[in-house]
This record gives sequence, structure tokens and C-alpha cells, in this order.
Amino acid sequence: QVQLVESGGGLVQAGGSLRLSCAASGTIFSINAMGWYRQAPGKQRELVATITSGGTTNYADSVKGRFTISRDNAKNTVSLQMNSLKPEDTAVYYCNAEVKVKIWSAYVNVWGQGTQVTVSS
Repeated sequence: QVQLVESGGGLVQAGGSLRLSCAASGTIFSINAMGWYRQAPGKQRELVATITSGGTTNYADSVKGRFTISRDNAKNTVSLQMNSLKPEDTAVYYCNAEVKVKIWSAYVNVWGQGTQVTVSS
């Protein structure tokens, strides 16, 4: 069983910063891509940023230049540094990882429980 545990959400004023962290634990052979997604009330879950095991990153246009994703492959962690936050960044942020539990198994998608980020105007 693989678990992703997020931390670092909270309430911040517009223009402020927050750092989200996510740690994967359990039976893990390898992790492919890791990423962050978010879901605002009444909206669909959307991609925020992803990073491959090799360090290639991908960002939603709405966060480019403001958010930075990073990971520590040795510790199975991924972080999201969020700067210049806007009220429209308010959402529940979910950590995601593509995890292989055995050498012969396929990669499966694992989600964290989510952490609330609220940006006040």
C-alpha cells in the first residue's frame, strides 16, 4: 500500500507565498512522474505542475513564473513553492504520483488526501 501525505496548506493574503510538500511511503519500487493538481469549489480538478524522475517539469499556464515544482528522488518527496499567490489560486491541492510497487508491476496512479490553500484578497 502506497500513501501520499501532503502538508503546507493554509491561509495567506494575495501576493504571499506558501510551500506544499508531499511524501510517498509504503512499498515503492520506483516513482515515475509526480505532480500537483487542484480543485476549486464547483470546478473540475486541474493540473498545476508535474515533474518527471529526470527533472523535466510542466506547468499550467496560470501558474507559470509563480510556482516551482521540485522533487527529491531519494526521499520520494515532491514540493510546490507558490509565490505571488492570487485569490483564484484558492483550491484543494492534491499530490499525485505514478508508482511501481514491484519490478514487474505496472505504474499506478496514487493520490494524496488534499490540502486546502486559501488566498484572501
